[in-house]
Amino acid sequence: MLLEAISSAILGLALAWAAARRLPHRLPARSLVLPTGVAGGLFGAFITHTALDFGNLFVILIGAAIVSAASLSLLVRPAGRLSRHSATA
Repeated sequence: MLLEAISSAILGLALAWAAARRLPHRLPARSLVLPTGVAGGLFGAFITHTALDFGNLFVILIGAAIVSAASLSLLVRPAGRLSRHSATA
């Protein structure tokens, strides 16, 4: 269980680092992106371990990667500038 937690945290950190390095203009500050990736990895490992209830590390890491990527995708901003108009205009 400890190996799963450490592995999923490292995987989430690696995904967050890659996203922050690849898309710095579309993500908020790196101090928010990196913990989000780690938390997503840990939560994904927890959900996968709870749902499947067996010790296959590979499957648990896949679940951690999916949830980490999904949580990082929530931080991505639109690429172009959106022109904001008021509701009365």
